[in-house]
Amino acid sequence: MGRNRRQRGYRDDRWRIKDLISKGLGVASRKTRSGETALVIGGTGPTGPHVVNGLVDRGFKTAMLHSGAHEQPENPDCVEHIHTDAYDSEKVANALEGRTFDVCIATYGRLRANAEVLRGRVGQFMSVGGFPGYRGYMNAPLFEPPGMPMPTREDGPRVSEPSEDEKGYRIARTEERLFEAQPNATHFRYPWVYGPRQPAPREWSIVRRVLDGREPIIVADGGLSLSTFGYVENLAHAIMLAVDQPEKAAGQVYNAADQECLSISQVIETIGNSMGHDFDIISMPWEIAWPARPLVAQPWTTHRVVSTAKLELELGYRDLVPPREALARTAKWLAENPPLPGGIEEMVMQDPFDYAAEDELIGAYRSSMAMISEPKWSAEAPDYGLAFSGPGGRERTNKNFE
Repeated sequence: MGRNRRQRGYRDDRWRIKDLISKGLGVASRKTRSGETALVIGGTGPTGPHVVNGLVDRGFKTAMLHSGAHEQPENPDCVEHIHTDAYDSEKVANALEGRTFDVCIATYGRLRANAEVLRGRVGQFMSVGGFPGYRGYMNAPLFEPPGMPMPTREDGPRVSEPSEDEKGYRIARTEERLFEAQPNATHFRYPWVYGPRQPAPREWSIVRRVLDGREPIIVADGGLSLSTFGYVENLAHAIMLAVDQPEKAAGQVYNAADQECLSISQVIETIGNSMGHDFDIISMPWEIAWPARPLVAQPWTTHRVVSTAKLELELGYRDLVPPREALARTAKWLAENPPLPGGIEEMVMQDPFDYAAEDELIGAYRSSMAMISEPKWSAEAPDYGLAFSGPGGRERTNKNFE
């Protein structure tokens, strides 16, 4: 029953988007650009095939520049493959010598160098970066109290010094170099991406426990942390909206992400429900919730949420796949394509799946909690405040409400 509801919700959302398109309420329709040329730098990562197919579907004569080490069967046979090292600007320059393109989408390699190589040789240049350039994304205590402004907009504070965050500093400076070489570029800031072929699959920490028949799962501080994520098809859709609206997108930076942001506990329950598994979610204080670290993915439980309002208002973005359905699809794919135990994905996630140690911690925590009793209050016990009317609402004062 739950699965049918989710499927209906997904279909309803797709029809909602089609209705917006038909009424002209800001969602761009797909435009045919037959005969134009497009270059994708990358194209084999999680979002790559969706981007490549989006270009081919629009009639572009499409080429991919990548290493050739990870060919994806989803990419059409009509696509030209240019195999070289996207991180070596000299090799990229040699591989593209004398060529121009109507569109370039750079999702891989050294962005600032490749933008310089293609200076004056691309009609519409688009690129992908990441959220770590925002101040506080990787170093929450840069704000006092700790935590990014929520939600963070595109004009939010950026990492300004290497001492604040070395990686974030490089990302922020790369964006500046990008627009020096390509003043009319469109740049997308990506979150943590989820879906098939993700090399750091957060959802595997949950899916493997389902496959192992593991019911207890430890979360920190109620599992209420919020962090913006983006499903592969949704992120590719954002890029295609810019392809379809080059005048609007020129010179702009957009946060690209799912519109709905789920808490860690919501992600766990959504995946469990999609796989017919009931988790026993056990909340512990962050200070001792050591097994929760891989899902929190930072040394704090502060939120990391960005705004997608600019993308929605200017380019008409709406999630193609609602996040709850996207999580179900991701879980299904991981169950059918499980990472190797102890393999690179688990090494990256740093989840040891040490259930014996987890059980020992759960036992100790529950024993400690059982020793705590509510104190006797000198007056009334703390309550939720008179502004809270409760899930059912207050009883009517006027019995004949109209």
